[in-house]
Amino acid sequence: MFYNGRMENSRIVFIHGSGGDKSQTFKAQLLRSLFPWIIIPDFDGDIPTRMIQLKTILGNQTSWTLIGSSLGGLMAALFAYQAPLQVRKLILLAPAVSLIEFVEIPPASIAIPTIIIQGTQDELIRLPAARVLAEKVFTHLTYRVVDDDHRLHRTAKEIDWKSLLE
Repeated sequence: MFYNGRMENSRIVFIHGSGGDKSQTFKAQLLRSLFPWIIIPDFDGDIPTRMIQLKTILGNQTSWTLIGSSLGGLMAALFAYQAPLQVRKLILLAPAVSLIEFVEIPPASIAIPTIIIQGTQDELIRLPAARVLAEKVFTHLTYRVVDDDHRLHRTAKEIDWKSLLE
């Protein structure tokens, strides 16, 4: 529920993908314009290094909503698998679920409400293989397939983010 434009008790982190000026990506700027209190850190290095950075940022606090894009979606899923009591909800945008770190998660391991949004024109993370993998791991999954590419810029502008984050 929102109060004076801010979600009550909200802890929201946007985890970017790889490449570019990470915390200044299109989606980062869009989310920051809607939720000025959102945490949008920069991550560098390989996945284990990035995961240490993420764990440091999230600490021991609970009720996190993690929004992850591409490699950031993989990171959000890995964090939810490793620390499920800290995560309230996952929103994964074209998550890199085909990378080995995700494939190694056992079936039915993440019971956190999860929404995955993936484009039919995504040439990096391919449907339907990505969907099959995700459906094995997430037990409370909503999988939205949209007419967009990997970056999901068109879709990100059209999403009702406030409803999605409630």
